Amino acid sequence: MSSAQDPFYIVKEEIQGSIDKLLSTFNQWERMPLESVEQLRLTKELLSGCETVEWQVDELDKTIDVAARDPAWYGIDQAELDKRRRWTSNARNQVKNVKKTAVIGNESNGTSTSNVNGMRRELMRVPNPHQTDKSNQYAAAQENDDYISSESDRQLLLIRQQDEELDELSASVERIGGVGLTIHEELRAQEKIMDDLGNEMDSTSNRLDFVQKKVAMVMKKAGAKGQFMMILFLLALFIILFVLVFFT
Repeated sequence: MSSAQDPFYIVKEEIQGSIDKLLSTFNQWERMPLESVEQLRLTKELLSGCETVEWQVDELDKTIDVAARDPAWYGIDQAELDKRRRWTSNARNQVKNVKKTAVIGNESNGTSTSNVNGMRRELMRVPNPHQTDKSNQYAAAQENDDYISSESDRQLLLIRQQDEELDELSASVERIGGVGLTIHEELRAQEKIMDDLGNEMDSTSNRLDFVQKKVAMVMKKAGAKGQFMMILFLLALFIILFVLVFFT
């Protein structure tokens, strides 16, 4: 992720703008006569601005702590985390010194000018994080280029792996499609056999009904005596067949 797209750098630029505005107001405050109405107004403005910037820096520090739990997920490394923490630390110290100077100036009422001047000198010794960022701009750009290059290589590798997996998936789908066609043909053949078997059973059932009707008609015409004679005939035929099968 480039600096222009990283939410940290977007918020950082907004905070840096607030710090620059705060320092501009501080420079005006320094030039104002002590205990003047304008200085009192600027003192209130400075203290309010310091509280706002401190809150913004604290919130930004919280996002750094979240990113530090899993830097790889956010596409950053330990060096980038340290750089971000240095920036928030410098920004916090700078705002802290501005606040202390404004508070001392407000409470001194002209009796502690040496303390105010000492705090101003301390403020001047604090490095400006905006200038530090400019001096490290080339190194950051180089790191971003390296990161983009490594990300591009990783993306190409992932795309190649995905292409191979898609090829394997396509081959598996073709095999499954062939098996499906075979099963379909087999089902059609089984369906045809079942239809033929149903037709045969219907035909056999019709013939059996016909025979049963004929036998019923014959039995009805023969009467009781004829039925008795037919039973004797069938019994004699059974005995003859039994003797022929088991005794010859």
